[in-house]
Amino acid sequence: MPFAQRLTQVETSAIRELFKLLGKPGIISFAGGFPDSAMFDVDGIRAASEAALREEPGAALQYGATEGYQPLREQLSAFMTAKGVQGLAPEQLIVTTGSQQALDLLGKTLIDPGDKVIVEGPTFLATIQCFRLYGADLVSAPIDAHGVQVDQLEQLIEQHAPKLVYLIPTFGNPSGATLSLERRKRILELAVKHRTVIVEDDPYGDLYFGEAPPPSLLALSSEVPGSRDWLVHCGSLSKVLAPGLRVGWLIAPPELLAHATMCKQFSDAHTSTFAQATAAQYLKAGRMPATLARVREVYARRAQAMGDALRSELGDAIDFVQPQGGLFVWARLTGAGGAVADGRELARRAIEQGVAFVPGTPFFCAQPDHATLRLSFATADVEKIREGIARLGQALQTAPAPQEA
Repeated sequence: MPFAQRLTQVETSAIRELFKLLGKPGIISFAGGFPDSAMFDVDGIRAASEAALREEPGAALQYGATEGYQPLREQLSAFMTAKGVQGLAPEQLIVTTGSQQALDLLGKTLIDPGDKVIVEGPTFLATIQCFRLYGADLVSAPIDAHGVQVDQLEQLIEQHAPKLVYLIPTFGNPSGATLSLERRKRILELAVKHRTVIVEDDPYGDLYFGEAPPPSLLALSSEVPGSRDWLVHCGSLSKVLAPGLRVGWLIAPPELLAHATMCKQFSDAHTSTFAQATAAQYLKAGRMPATLARVREVYARRAQAMGDALRSELGDAIDFVQPQGGLFVWARLTGAGGAVADGRELARRAIEQGVAFVPGTPFFCAQPDHATLRLSFATADVEKIREGIARLGQALQTAPAPQEA
């Protein structure tokens, strides 16, 4: 088949490929980036869907506006306003089929083959794949426990003049890092100074375990004059309500939003009106705060259990920062005591011990750190986490099986 040349720039997701190995009975998986389905507010979603069909059945089941179902846009505007975003009218956002469609729309509207795009190292794997599909030349910006290193980011902006900079400032995937308040303000200043588009992807910001994280870049943009003109914000209900609804949103300057809406017309006409009407009714019912409180409590307990188990079972053979939110522990193997120091090798051994995780290598667009790995604590209960990390400790010390001649 004469496939498009752009397909040579991407390959199948390493995470999706890993899932093919998870059919082994009794395996404990820390691989997926999924929320726990047991956390879904099924009663609330059921009531919301029934209200959507009862109150506006025609609108909920009919074709809708590409920009989104207006009652949902209004609810999302209020949702963002409650998180400190000033002056956000419903018309300043469009509803997308998950926040991943928002990334695809940004690729379509902004990226030409050969354009430089700066991403964090490491970053969300699907972003690497999506932007490369449109021909982007990706540049990796280093991060630490406090997010992207702003001084080096500015040097990269000056050197490459990127079409955009993509960041996950709060509880990043996979890093779990949260950008400090000082760095957030500096990034907004860089956007204005260098006239550079900054994309803030924020699917995890509401999943904090103790003290709330700093305000989003979007919320802080009111403090940095001119920064809103260069800022794009992607949001999602997938991690906090239910990914099956496929409801996300894109907030962007008017001209970019108009182009993204046009491209969305070509893609899917509009996000499911029934899903949008259900989400609108759910937000209107005021159930989200209680849902978030429950999810935060459960994930905080699991994150602590995973951190404690890693320290107990792997000791100084692994290094990580205890997560304060999100879904992931991002760790690095040290090789202490002669233990395996390559995440890819450990992943192979771990499967044999009945536990799975994602090696860190695929999350880098360049110069990958093969010693890294991502562990999700979201879908396993505390006992499964302890057992799975014990198995991981066994895998760490297990000699590799001899290769057949």
